[in-house]
Amino acid sequence: MTTNQPLSTADRSAGAAGWWEKLKSALLRIGFTPLGLVMLLLLAASPWIPPFNQEHYLRWLIMGAFLAAQSVAFDFTAGYINVVNFGFAAILGLGAYTSAILANTSPVLAIQPGISPWIGIWVGAIVAGIVGLGLGVITLRLRGIYAAVMAWFVGMALLGLARNLVTLTRGPLGMSPETFLDTNANRPYFYIILGMMLVVYITLRLVTRSHIGLAFKAIGQNLDAARASGINPTRYKVLNFTLSCFFAGWLGGFYAHFFGSLTPQTLMHTSKTVEVLAIAYIGGRGSLWGGMVVAFPFVFLTEFIRSNFTNLPGLHLIIYGVLMIAVMTYYPGGLSGAYAWLLSKIRRTRK
Repeated sequence: MTTNQPLSTADRSAGAAGWWEKLKSALLRIGFTPLGLVMLLLLAASPWIPPFNQEHYLRWLIMGAFLAAQSVAFDFTAGYINVVNFGFAAILGLGAYTSAILANTSPVLAIQPGISPWIGIWVGAIVAGIVGLGLGVITLRLRGIYAAVMAWFVGMALLGLARNLVTLTRGPLGMSPETFLDTNANRPYFYIILGMMLVVYITLRLVTRSHIGLAFKAIGQNLDAARASGINPTRYKVLNFTLSCFFAGWLGGFYAHFFGSLTPQTLMHTSKTVEVLAIAYIGGRGSLWGGMVVAFPFVFLTEFIRSNFTNLPGLHLIIYGVLMIAVMTYYPGGLSGAYAWLLSKIRRTRK
C-alpha cells in the first residue's frame, strides 16, 4: 500500500525548470527565443489594440509583415551564400503577375483562366522558383558582383516583359487582379500575411539549421575552402537561390490579391529591391530575424515621411542609405549583431 506524497518545493521547481528548458529548446529549433515569441504574440494581438485597430494602421502592419517576409527570403541568399539578388523585386513581380493572370476573368486580357487566387499564388511561386533555378544555373558559377549584376539584368528583362506584353499584363496601364476576400477590412489580410511570414521564416530557418545550411555558411564565408572540403558550391547556391525565388513569387501573389492593382513600375523596379536590401542589412545579414524586426518600424517611419513630407519624394530612400552607412561603419552585424553583443555583455556581468 502506497500513499501519494505531496511534491516538495524543490521538486516543483525542478519540474518547472525542466518544462521551461523544453519550451526554449522547441522554440530555438524553429528560430524563436522566448522574447521573440512574446513579440510575435504582441504583433498578432496588435490589430485589436488602439490605435493599431484603425484601418490605415492595419494597412501599415500588413506592409510591415510583407516587407519582413521579403527580407527573410532576401537574407537567405545575401546572408548565407553572399550573393545579392538585385532582381529580387522582379522575381516577386513575376509571381504576382502569374497569379493575377491565372485569376483573370476580364475580357481586357487575352486569356481568362479564372483560377482561384489561393491556387494561383502557389503556381506563381513555382514559376518564380523555376526562373530562379534557371537564373541560378546560368549565373551562380560567377562570383561576387558578376552574379549580382547578372541577376539585375534578368530583373530588368522581366520588368521590360511586364511593360511590353500588354495583352497579358496591360503594361503601364496596370491590371486589377481579383482579391483574396470579398471585404474591404484589412484585419483578415494581416493574419494572412502574418501566417505567410511565419511559414517563410520557419521553413528557411529549419533549412539553415540543417547540414544544407552548414554548406551555405561555408560557401558564404570561403568559397574555395568549401570546395576543397568536398562541397559542390554551384549545386548549393542554385538550391539556395531557387528557394529564395520561390518564396519571393509566393509573396508576390499576396501583393497582387491584396492590393488588387498591379503595375510594373510600382512592384518590379530595382528601388523595391533596394528597400528590402536595406532592411535586411540593417537587421543583420545572416540572421533572418533581424530584418523581420526592423521592417515594422521602418514601414511606419516611411509612411509618416510620405504623409508629412510630400514635397520631398524619395526621402525615405535617403534615410535608408544613411542608416546603412551608419550600420556598416559602427555596427556591421546590424540589429542582430548588436543584440548578440548586448546579450553576451549581460551574461558576463552575471558571472
